[in-house]
Amino acid sequence: MSPPTSPAEAEPIVYVVDDDHSVRAALEDLLASVGLRAIGFGATRDFLAHAREPAPACLVLDVRMPGQSGLDFQRQMRASGIGLPVVFITGHGDMAMAVEAMKGGAIEFLPKPFREQDLLDAIHQGIARDRERLAQEAAGADLRARWALLTAGEQAVVRLVVQGQLNKQIAWQLQLSEVTVKVRRGQAMRKMQAASLAELVRMVDRLGDVG
Repeated sequence: MSPPTSPAEAEPIVYVVDDDHSVRAALEDLLASVGLRAIGFGATRDFLAHAREPAPACLVLDVRMPGQSGLDFQRQMRASGIGLPVVFITGHGDMAMAVEAMKGGAIEFLPKPFREQDLLDAIHQGIARDRERLAQEAAGADLRARWALLTAGEQAVVRLVVQGQLNKQIAWQLQLSEVTVKVRRGQAMRKMQAASLAELVRMVDRLGDVG
């Protein structure tokens, strides 16, 4: 079987962080029964020490654990730029915790005992969200690689093209001939794989600040 062409197409992973070994084992068995790969950890520090694979994933996280709580870890993840979707589970939760978790971007906040299907639905939603994030990151990396293929002169022309300037205006501003501007514009369109000016504008917009 050929390897996946991007991380978004890789086999998904469910990370389970719960200090109760029996809970972790039960969740791993449940996930295995529906064909989902799971990796369990007894503490958030163990999860952080694990090298995460480039694949769609979801984190099932207990709220109350010795040391760092699940909510504290969620805040740490946001501060560190870890965009992994989180599903909270708890045996001692309350409405205030649930509100904080959901405001922090959690997929779901499930009090124990919870319905297995509710957990699985939330996990599948998290994996789908992470798959979309990985696909967007891959597309962005591909776009940046295309931009890097442009010469400095071609990039300068593109920046002015997407501002709506005409070839003669660009030629005057860059002190070039119109023919040179047209050539650089055509080369940039080809390298960026843009079929139209509108598509080129959208590409540069997605790139953000390329000034």
